[in-house]
Amino acid sequence: MPSASFAMKDPTFEDEYYKRYAVSVASTTPSQYDWELKKCASIDSESMLEPEYPRPTRLYQCALVLAGFFATFQTIGLNQTYGIFQDFYTSSESNIIDGPGRYAMASLIGTIGGGLTWSGSVFVAMLISKGCDMCVMCLSGAALMSLGFILASLATRLWQLFLTQAILVGIGSSMLYYPVISLTPVFFDRHRGFAMGIAMAGSGAGGLVLAPVTQALLVRYGAPVTLRILGVWNFVICVAISFVIRPHPAYKPIRPSLALAKRGAFILQLFAAFFQAAGNIIPLYYLTTYSTYVLGLSPTAASMLLAVNNGVNSVARVAMGLIADHVGRQNTLVGCVIFSAVSVVTLWIHASHARFLAFIILYGMASGGYSALLPTTITEIYGKEHYSSANAAIYFVRGLGAVLGAPIAGSLLGAHPGSGQLMEPVGELMKRFDRVAGYDAGLLLAAGVCVVFVRWFDSRAKGKWKWIA
Repeated sequence: MPSASFAMKDPTFEDEYYKRYAVSVASTTPSQYDWELKKCASIDSESMLEPEYPRPTRLYQCALVLAGFFATFQTIGLNQTYGIFQDFYTSSESNIIDGPGRYAMASLIGTIGGGLTWSGSVFVAMLISKGCDMCVMCLSGAALMSLGFILASLATRLWQLFLTQAILVGIGSSMLYYPVISLTPVFFDRHRGFAMGIAMAGSGAGGLVLAPVTQALLVRYGAPVTLRILGVWNFVICVAISFVIRPHPAYKPIRPSLALAKRGAFILQLFAAFFQAAGNIIPLYYLTTYSTYVLGLSPTAASMLLAVNNGVNSVARVAMGLIADHVGRQNTLVGCVIFSAVSVVTLWIHASHARFLAFIILYGMASGGYSALLPTTITEIYGKEHYSSANAAIYFVRGLGAVLGAPIAGSLLGAHPGSGQLMEPVGELMKRFDRVAGYDAGLLLAAGVCVVFVRWFDSRAKGKWKWIA
């Protein structure tokens, strides 16, 4: 029987568990000794369930979070300010010949671009699984985005904007966005929610900065010059982002999983992603229109309200990440989705100046939580081994929802006074917006019901209900 002193000197007994058991083993009977060995073996087998990888340096983790921040700043942040372009393209001052009054068609340009950012993740993941270098992928995305903006500056018809500002920019955004966002959670463990909150806060910060800047550029120089400036700025920022990206050993290429597709939680999460994306984009695209043509604010003041919404959204993403690390990521996500639906119902429908300002702030707080926490909850529910496939599928469905949400809202709204076309008084326009808000609330409430059941299905699959999850 080994002695305690021998056990403590053996280099294989560096782990505290083994030290504790080795000391107890020295004074046990043979039968007890066998039992202690089994306990040590079980500890060893449990430790082998999660393979050990070299820990990333703190410096690289900070660089990756910063890259994620600016990636969402340039992709999601730009898309969240598209409502300003939409108002310009449909106004009487538009450089687009067939743009004035065609709100549904103009909104489709932004939603296709935003939808491709998410839906393209499936195809980007497949290219990565075939061996495409992530840095090269991001560089290619940066080039495509900038090319899309430059070519859009030459457009005079809506179909030309579809090819450039929608498709080229959307595909490029996906090639930049997906590698950064899919890698970031894998490089973190305890502070994953906080890290993703900072990375995803870039979208709100992008809207905060780009909304007033875009409005000022459009007023002073028009769309062509504004788009060229965005193209050059985008290329400089996105090239810098690309050189930060490198794969983690735990990152697995996308592999379709039939077992995943049969899980109730996964199916409901797909529906939740669709409804939330469709509903989330509507206030962002029509906030400036409501402010200008219902509340009577100037376009500059309306763009500042959009900036406020995005600024609150940015801070909320970080705050929700911190809260989620303490009260549970799924709990926080569920609360954010439900609260965003409630804010639309209670504050946007037939809103006055004060209520609409409250809506802008509270909706900005709630809507940021879902986007910030979705990647971390995917990891938590399906595990790192299924993260890439689940993430790609869910974001593909989010893209479909984003494409369909705003154009249907545009059809409900119809034309607006800035298009130069005659229309009903402001009271009638407010009623049209009430229909848009009701449609938006229905989408978000449906998403809320789905995420509640995702939480329940996940607990049932794990065999135990946990209040903090």
